[in-house]
Amino acid sequence: RRQLGAGSGFIFDAEGYILTNEHVVAGADEIEVTVLGSKEPYQAELLGADFDLDLAVLKIEGDAPFPTLPLGDSSELRVGDWVTAIGNPLGFDHTVSVGVLSANEREIRIPDQQERRYREYEHLLQTDAAINQGNSGGPLLNLNGEVIGINTAVSAQAQGIGFAIPTSTVVSVLDKLKSNEPIPRPFIGVGLTDINESWVDELGLEDAKGAIITQVQANTTASRAGLQPYDVIIEMEGEPVENAQQFVDRIRRAEIGERITLTIVR
Repeated sequence: RRQLGAGSGFIFDAEGYILTNEHVVAGADEIEVTVLGSKEPYQAELLGADFDLDLAVLKIEGDAPFPTLPLGDSSELRVGDWVTAIGNPLGFDHTVSVGVLSANEREIRIPDQQERRYREYEHLLQTDAAINQGNSGGPLLNLNGEVIGINTAVSAQAQGIGFAIPTSTVVSVLDKLKSNEPIPRPFIGVGLTDINESWVDELGLEDAKGAIITQVQANTTASRAGLQPYDVIIEMEGEPVENAQQFVDRIRRAEIGERITLTIVR
């Protein structure tokens, strides 16, 4: 039996480059793209995809340049700004819904049945614009018609709670997805946790701010730098570290091979 699935996407480059979610095209033997105004679907090639970011880039061929949607700056959005979602919800193609940006920096965890593991989403935009099954991969637009997010997930237990991957995440990896290059992720080789208030006196700290190292992996940057379990990271490049997650986020924003200075309490 042949299993069929449907999702959404948008053309961001006139040569026929399409951005969508990885989970929309994962495991597909053939990918067909229907474009408004074209009688026949296009056969698409999957150029590159990333499970963790849930992003994929497709390529279609045409005789003339394709119309495109420009990528906007998601960091300029404010909570309460109007947004528009376009997609293929439940097979109703090119459906438009309108709402507002409800929140920034949302984190959600969704099981992926095909991969038998979880997708860990971070830094998502939350919106109350109607997003349903089939909207995945479609654009979330601002009032200037610019893409500021990729519609990705909904809360099945609620109404009006949808999530989109911001373009701030997309633009940094787009070229690598187009060329099917692996996306590097900064990694120093430590396990971390937040500091419990009851540990402050025992560790000789002033407060519970910072990130405590629980383990150091062998043959990593951290081990070569001499970091040890129970070291408490209180600053990175002179800026205070509030908790473990903040430190992880700042490491992920660093460049591969970049030298960083940590201030620790041992």
